Order: sequence, then structure tokens, then C-alpha cells
Amino acid sequence: MARRRQLYEGKAKILFEGPEPGTLVQYFKDDATAFNAQKKGVITGKGVLNNRISEFIMMRLAEIGVPTHFVRRLNMREQLIREVEIIPLEVVIRNVAAGSMSTRLGIPEGTALPRSIIEYYYKNDQLGDPMVAEEHITAFGWASVQDLDDIMALALRVNDFLTGLFLGVGIRLVDFKLEFGRLWENEEMRIVLADEISPDSCRLWDTKTNEKLDKDRFRRDLGKVEEAYQEVARRLGILPEAGTRDMKGPETMQ
Repeated sequence: MARRRQLYEGKAKILFEGPEPGTLVQYFKDDATAFNAQKKGVITGKGVLNNRISEFIMMRLAEIGVPTHFVRRLNMREQLIREVEIIPLEVVIRNVAAGSMSTRLGIPEGTALPRSIIEYYYKNDQLGDPMVAEEHITAFGWASVQDLDDIMALALRVNDFLTGLFLGVGIRLVDFKLEFGRLWENEEMRIVLADEISPDSCRLWDTKTNEKLDKDRFRRDLGKVEEAYQEVARRLGILPEAGTRDMKGPETMQ
């Protein structure tokens, strides 16, 4: 495998220099973290499954006109993506009360919300990714009012589409996290969907049993984490033909 220069390593992915200007290679790891990396572990095959699931979702979103950074999947663990300027926000869309919302507001987990709620969190691990308001975002220059309008419109569109997609395979989309970036083409800039969409970034419950099919199984020590990720891929019809058999990691050049 060709040696590539590593540009960034996060909790679940590594970014490498891409083969062409304006591109990156995104490598999916099996590492798992929770509670702002206070809990760490490894979920065997998670990177392979998240790569396939995120590819599938990004391609479906592109078909309905949602702009993304995704170009194509390269192999079992890597994607070719466009290089974007990441906006330092985690955008959380909630359809059902769960997780921190239930804890914060005392709403029983599983309560359907009267409408989808969008929350913004400042991407900063040292600060614990604090929740912020639109006033903070615009005052500190993390995003403009126009950026936020674009982000909200795209987030609601993605939510509508994914809610139906998952419902069709017996899964309830409880909540999920999105990230966005600025893609520069010549002198034009547009906001595009970035990062990934997978059981790492979504709460997914079986519609009949409310069984959790996402990273909450790792967070809450529920067991059968790998099986839950595999079940999501199976229902979407994209479980890798060879299962989650591993492949060598990429060679890096520092």
C-alpha cells in the first residue's frame, strides 16, 4: 500500500493526504470512546461496518440533492472525501428524548418530542463539547447567520430522509449528530455534510422492541455491540460479503 502522510487522528477516524489536491482519505478505526473519551474500548469490525453504512447513507443523500464531502469508498476501511473547512459545531437532531436531553430536562427516555429539535455543541474535547446557542456561534465567528440557515435546512432534510429510510427497515431514528464543512470551489463556497453517519453517531432503536442498535450498547455496557452494528448493516442490505474480516491498517508517513 502506498505510503501516505497522516494529517489528523480523531477518536474514530484518521485523515490522510489524498491522491489529488483537494481530497483526503478517511480511515475508519475500530476504537470506541464515550463520555468525551473517558471510556475507551475496541469494537471489532466497527470501522468496516461504519465505512459501509456511512457510504450507503451519503450516496442516498446525494441522490436527493444533499451536498456531502463523500466521493467514493476505496476499500473496506477507507473513503475518498473532499477536503473541507470543518465548522467547529456538532449539530444534534432529536426526534425522541434520550441521553443527555433526558438527563438535562428530566424527560423520560423514549418520549416522542412534539417536533424535531436541533441543538448545537461547540467541538472542543477539552471543554467537553458544551452546548451553545446561535448567539454564541455568530458572536464568536464559528459560523455566520447564513451558514446556520443552510445548516438547519440541510439538517432537517437529512432528518426527514433518514427517518423514513430507517423506519422502512424497522428502526426508529431517535437522534443523531451531524458535522458540516465549507467546500471551496474556485471563489464559490457552499456548506456540505461532512464526517460520517453511522451507529457511532446515531441512536437507533428497533421499532418493535426498542432494542438499542447503536453505540449506547458500548456506553451502557449492554453487550453485543458488534452484533448491533451488524444488524443495522444487515437491515440496510449492506453487510460486507466477507463479513467484517479485517484488513491491514494504512502505512503512514509522518
